[in-house]
Amino acid sequence: SLASTAITCFTRGLDLRKGTEDVLCPANCPLWQFYVFGDGVYASLSSVCGAAIHSGVITNTGGAVRVQTLPGQESYPAVNANGIQSQVLSRWASSFSVTAGTKSTALEAVGRSVSTARPSTGKRPKKTLDKKAGNKDCKADIAFLIDGSYNIGQRRFNLQKNFVGKVAVMLGIGTEGPHVGVVQASEHPKIEFYLKNFTATKEVLFAIKELGFRGGNSNTGKALKYTAQKFFSLENGARKGIPKIIVVFLDGWPSDDLEEAGIVAREFGVNVFIVSVAKPTTEELGMVQDIGFVDKAVCRSNGFFSYQMPTWFGTTKYVKPLVQKLCSHEQMLCSKTCYNSVNIGFLIDGSSSIGESNFRLVLEFVSNVAKAFEVSDIGSKVAAVQFTYDQRTEFGFTDHVSKEKVLSAIRSIRYMSGGTATGDAISFTTRNVFGPVKDGPNKNFLVVLTDGQSYDDVRGPAAAAQKAGITVFSVGVAWAPLDDLKDMASEPRESHTFFTREFTGLEQMVPDIIRGICKDFLDSKQ
Repeated sequence: SLASTAITCFTRGLDLRKGTEDVLCPANCPLWQFYVFGDGVYASLSSVCGAAIHSGVITNTGGAVRVQTLPGQESYPAVNANGIQSQVLSRWASSFSVTAGTKSTALEAVGRSVSTARPSTGKRPKKTLDKKAGNKDCKADIAFLIDGSYNIGQRRFNLQKNFVGKVAVMLGIGTEGPHVGVVQASEHPKIEFYLKNFTATKEVLFAIKELGFRGGNSNTGKALKYTAQKFFSLENGARKGIPKIIVVFLDGWPSDDLEEAGIVAREFGVNVFIVSVAKPTTEELGMVQDIGFVDKAVCRSNGFFSYQMPTWFGTTKYVKPLVQKLCSHEQMLCSKTCYNSVNIGFLIDGSSSIGESNFRLVLEFVSNVAKAFEVSDIGSKVAAVQFTYDQRTEFGFTDHVSKEKVLSAIRSIRYMSGGTATGDAISFTTRNVFGPVKDGPNKNFLVVLTDGQSYDDVRGPAAAAQKAGITVFSVGVAWAPLDDLKDMASEPRESHTFFTREFTGLEQMVPDIIRGICKDFLDSKQ
């Protein structure tokens, strides 16, 4: 009997070469990620294992499947079955059907894949336990952005796959070690597999081996931007607090511009490395749009994030130094962004001139600013103090470690009503709210919201807050005197002072405040 070929969750009908093929589907494929078109007869674009589960041939525990190639159909219906919603497709050039594979073929395939395991000695070797966890000292979520353009060509594409495989092995992938995924850059980017699809080196190697060469222009900029925006979501397996890294492999030079993609990646807190292979020679330079393409895209142009290999041949010696870079997480300067590395304290005027309904608008403003930040125990933090002549800490920086809890705490703030002592309130907040976090890693910001003249001096307390490392934004409404607002604000005062006649005008200021915080954060990092 024929031996089965083990395939991945994402292998499509059109990736198989024979008219009839026995394949082995892995267990635990994520059902919602399957692309399946049709019912019974599936368009060859469909995932083979997805079609097999959809038609009931196997369950999500995987198993042997026989795939039969069929002619194309005029249309493929959408049917929901066994947890998979297939999709409609009109007219496709070829199709396939799936039936249960035979046991003997499955066993042979299993025998083949298990033969690499150690012979049993009765005692369970200690190593295997750690192997599953992977290299715990290497904290990284990595996207390998491989070059699938005509620049590299089929032959070197295979050498590139070998190199990425060697890097994957040496990284020590595992449940508690690094996680990796692959995106192929060509005319259009394609995510080949996500971080969460595989947590064992063996599976990753298999998936890399299966990658097909796409060809097309090397639109690396387009692929880099797409990867920075789409690849690292929590639902795709990115982990909180673990550095996000994109390793861009580039043969020659890109067909498009990398600058904008580099900016987007930095904004999203992604560390971009560029591995450039066979960089343009003197006679090719005329064809390169931008000779400085590497420095435009990398996280920082300090030399750490760029890596050169003269050719794709004989690259083994380049594996270890690259892995060492990818695993040194204290060097990942782009992981910290203004969204995940700030403490924002809101000082909210609760005086009687505001009134209940306007007070709600103030809280809405506070919520909308807070919403933009990634609040977590290792990320950004938010606190709120309400003041009249007195001060009341509504919640401190360590009280709520998720965005949901912060937003619900803001909603439940009750209006105090009373006088206005803004200076005292700033001193109180500097001491009691920022005091406990002043040696922490986050940058500190205070947003003061007031609608009137303060009865006490604001200049002294604001200067003291700034001296303690707190950047102050002042937001005034209605009768708040501009002099007071300017006296409280950090330098340059123009960009840290905001004013609106009406409470309804607060809404328009939200993006400016967020941008201001991010600008200050970035300036402090230069």
